[in-house]
Amino acid sequence: MTSRTSQKRRASPFPSSFERADPGRSAIRKVRCAVYTRKSSEEGLDMDFNSLDAQREACEAYIVSQRAEGWTPIPDRYDDGGFSGGTLERPALKRLIAAVQAGKLDVIVVYKIDRLSRSMLDFLNLVELFERHGVTFVSVTQSFNTKDAMGRMALNILVTFAQFERELIGERIRDKVAASRKRGKWMGGWTPLGYEVRDRKLLVHQGDAERVSAIFRRFVQLKSATLLARELIAANERTRYGHLIDKTLLYRILRNRVYLGEAVHKGTAYPGEHEAIIDRKLWDQAHGILKESPRKRANNSRAQTPALLKGLLFGPDGAAMSPTHTRKSGRLYRYYISQTAMKQGRSDCPVKLVPAAELERIIIDQVRRLLQAPEIIVQTWRALRNQATDISEAEVRNALLGFDELWDELFPAEQARIVQLLVERIDMHAERMDITLKIQGLTSLSAELQPEPFRQAAE
Repeated sequence: MTSRTSQKRRASPFPSSFERADPGRSAIRKVRCAVYTRKSSEEGLDMDFNSLDAQREACEAYIVSQRAEGWTPIPDRYDDGGFSGGTLERPALKRLIAAVQAGKLDVIVVYKIDRLSRSMLDFLNLVELFERHGVTFVSVTQSFNTKDAMGRMALNILVTFAQFERELIGERIRDKVAASRKRGKWMGGWTPLGYEVRDRKLLVHQGDAERVSAIFRRFVQLKSATLLARELIAANERTRYGHLIDKTLLYRILRNRVYLGEAVHKGTAYPGEHEAIIDRKLWDQAHGILKESPRKRANNSRAQTPALLKGLLFGPDGAAMSPTHTRKSGRLYRYYISQTAMKQGRSDCPVKLVPAAELERIIIDQVRRLLQAPEIIVQTWRALRNQATDISEAEVRNALLGFDELWDELFPAEQARIVQLLVERIDMHAERMDITLKIQGLTSLSAELQPEPFRQAAE
C-alpha cells in the first residue's frame, strides 16, 4: 500500500513555479534573478568571449547553485560595456533600476560589488532602493547578500574599500598626468589645429600650421574676433574634424599655449616636447588685444574719433552743431556747439553746448535699438527686394540683429563710416532728439553683412 501511494505521489506533477521536497514542506516561491555586468573600457568587448561574458557565466552558475531555493534567471540582459563605475549614467543600469521599481525582480546578482558602483554614496542609494522594493543584492565572489545585518555590514565595508581604490587610482592617474605635463609630454585629448599625433607625440602638420599662423596675424590686423570669425565662416574654414571655425573655436585657438611650444597643467605652462607654431612676438601682440575687453576697445575708439556726428547734428533752430573741444589740466573735453550760439551768442539758442562723448553714446545706442525695430527690418527688406535681390526677411533680420554684436569691435573710422551711412540727420530739441535714418544706408549695411552672393546682387 505504501509503495503504491509513493508511486502515485511521484507521478503527480506540481506547477513549474513550485517544488516539493516532501509532503510536509511548503511550496518554494520562484525567485526572479537578474545578472548585472559592467566593464569600464571597451577594449576586448568585440571578442567572442569577453569580460562581460565571463562575469555573466559566473553569476548564472551561482544562480543554478541556488535552484533549490527557487532562484531562476530572467532572460533580460543588463550589460554595460565601456562605462565607468563612478557614475550611474549607464543605460543597462537605468533599465535595471526601472525593472526594480516595476516589481519585476527579486534578486540582483553581480560578480563583484564594484561592478554595480565604485561610489560609496551611489552604492548606498542603490542598496536603499533595492531594500525599499524588497530586492536582494548578491555578490558571487564575495560571499554575502543583503538579507541579514551581517551581510549589510560586510557590504558597507567592501563598498568603502571599493571607493578608496577608485580614488587611489584617480590620484595615481592625476599624478602621472601632472608629472608627464611637467616634462612637456602630450597627454591626449583634443588635438589642436596645426598638429597631428604620432606615437603619442604632437607633430606639426605643415598645412594646418600655416592656417593657424594666418589666423593669428589676421587677428592682430583686425583686432576683432567677431570680424575675423565672420571672415573664417564666410570662407568655410574648418578643422580636420569638420568643425567650422566660429568665434568660440577661434578664441580657443588664440588662447591655446600649445602653439607657443608649451604644455599646460592646471594653469601652469612648461616647455613642451613639441615644436612651436607661433613665435612669442606674435603671441604677445594677439594677447595684448585679447586682454582688453571689446567694449573698452570701442570706448577707446570713440575717444580717438573727435567728430563722429559731424555734419549730422542740428539744433532746434535748424542750425548745424559743430564739434569743438577744450583742454583743462592736460585733459581733452569734446563738445558739440550750435552755430547760432557761436555767431549770435549762446542766449539765443535753447540747446547751446552738449558733451560730445555722452551725446555720441546716446545716439549710437538709439541707432542700435532702431536697427532691431520690426518696422525698420521690414522697410529694409522691402527696399532690398525692390533691387531684385533674392533675400528673405529672416536673413535681413539676422543681419541687422547681428550688427549689434559687431559694433563694439569696429575700428573708429569704420564706426564713423557706418554712422554716416545710416543716419540722415539728428535734430536736437530741448526735451528730445529726432533721428532720421537712411533706408538706402540700411540696405547697404544689410547687404554688407550677408554672404558674398547677396552683396554682389545689392551692388
